[in-house]
Amino acid sequence: MDTRPANHAQENHTRPEDQTQPANRATLGARRYDLDWVRICAFGLLIFYHVGMYYVTWGWHVKSPYASHTIEPLMLLTNPWRLSLLFLVSGVATAYLLPKATGFLRQRSIRLLIPLVFGMAVIVPPQSYLEVVEKVAYQGSYLEFLKLYFTAYHGFCREDCLILPTYNHLWFVAYLWIYTVVLYGVIRVLPNATRFLRTAIERAFSGVGVLLWPVAFLAIARVTMIGRFAPNNAVVGDWYNHATYGMVFLLGFVLAGTQKPWIAMERIRWISLMLAIVGWLCLVETPYSLGLLRRVVFGAEQWLAIAAVLGFARRYLNYDNAARRYLTAAIFPVYILHQTIIVVVAHASKPVNLTPAVEGPLLILVTTAGCFAGYEVIRRVALLRPLFGLAMRPAVAPVATGPAVATGPAVATGPAAAPMAAVTVASTAGASGQVAKTTARWVPQDVQ
Repeated sequence: MDTRPANHAQENHTRPEDQTQPANRATLGARRYDLDWVRICAFGLLIFYHVGMYYVTWGWHVKSPYASHTIEPLMLLTNPWRLSLLFLVSGVATAYLLPKATGFLRQRSIRLLIPLVFGMAVIVPPQSYLEVVEKVAYQGSYLEFLKLYFTAYHGFCREDCLILPTYNHLWFVAYLWIYTVVLYGVIRVLPNATRFLRTAIERAFSGVGVLLWPVAFLAIARVTMIGRFAPNNAVVGDWYNHATYGMVFLLGFVLAGTQKPWIAMERIRWISLMLAIVGWLCLVETPYSLGLLRRVVFGAEQWLAIAAVLGFARRYLNYDNAARRYLTAAIFPVYILHQTIIVVVAHASKPVNLTPAVEGPLLILVTTAGCFAGYEVIRRVALLRPLFGLAMRPAVAPVATGPAVATGPAVATGPAAAPMAAVTVASTAGASGQVAKTTARWVPQDVQ
C-alpha cells in the first residue's frame, strides 16, 4: 500500500519533512522507508554482480571457462558505487540507532561480529576450498582442507598466497564494525562534533554542492591514493578504501540529521542520473592508458550514481508494505549466504558445460532461491538467528496510539527492522500542519 500523500507527485510540493532547519531528535526518528528499499536493492544487487564476476576476466575465487570481456561494461555500471552506497546507508542506520539503543557498541558488536566469526568458520571455507581446487589443483578432501584453513596454512600460492582463514565477501561486515567503533569513540570524545558537522553539511550540501563536494573528494582520493594503496580488503594498508568507504560512512551518519541535502538530491535526481550515465560511458570508452582521466571519472561516478539513487528513492520509494518488512529482515542473511551458494553451484555445474547465456540466469535463480530458502530456515530457529545478524527472537510489532506521521506509517507489522528503524516519533508535523503524536516504540531487531 502506498502511504505517500496524494500530492506527493507534484514536483514543487513542499512536504512537512522538507523543512530547512537541521533535523532534531524527533525528525531524525521518522522512519526512512526509502533508505530501507535502497539497502534491500543494494544488497540484492550483489547476487547479480557476483554471478557476473564468474564470467569476467577480473580476479575472483572461481572462474567460468567462458570468462571474457563481454559483460565487463555492464559490470562497470555498478562497480564504482555499489559498496559506497551500502556504507552510506549503514552510516544513516548508525545515526538512528546510536541515540536510541542502550549499550549501543555492545549491540552492534553482537550483530556484526557474531555473523562475521560464524561466516569465517562455516560460510566462507567452501569458497576458499573450491578456489584452491581450481587455481592450484589442490587434491585433498574438504575436511583435510579445513585443517589447513583453521591452522592458517600459507602455502596455497600462485601469483599471491591465499590468506587463511579469511572473510572473503564478509569484509564489508568487518569494515562496518571498525568504522562504527571509531565513530562511536570520536563521538564520546567530541560530543559536539556531530552538531557541528550537520550544520556545515546542511549549508554546504543545500544545492549543487550535494554533488560537487563529494565528487571532488572522491575524485581527489582516487587520483592521489589508488596508485599507492591498491584496495586489498585486509584492513591493514587498505588506506584508499578507508578514505572512501570510511568517509562515505561518516557522510551517511551526518546526512541523517539534515534536510536540505536530501531535498537537493531529490530535486536534481535527473541531472545526477544523466551525469552518472555519461560517467559510465566514459569509463567504458576511455582506454586504460589515460589513467588519470579514468581515475577522475571513477571517483565522480562513485557519488553521481549514489546521488541519483537516493534522489529517486526519496521521490518514489518512501512507503511501507509487507514486502519491505520481509526483505528488510531477510536481506542480511541473504547477503551472508549468497556468495558461497554462487561459488559452489558454479563449480558444480562446470561438467554440464552450459553457455553463459543459459547458465548465468540459472545461477542467479538458484542462488536467490537458495538464499531465501536458507533465510526461511534461519528465521525459524532461534539459535541460528544471531549467527546471521538477527535478534534471538523476532521483533514484536508496536501498537500506535495516534495517527501516522506524514513521512509514512508510524508502525509497521511483522518482523521488522530496518536500519532506519524509528524509536519514538514524539511529535512531528502531519500533512495538514497539525501535530501528529504516537507513543509507539520501535525496537530495531533485524538490523544491519
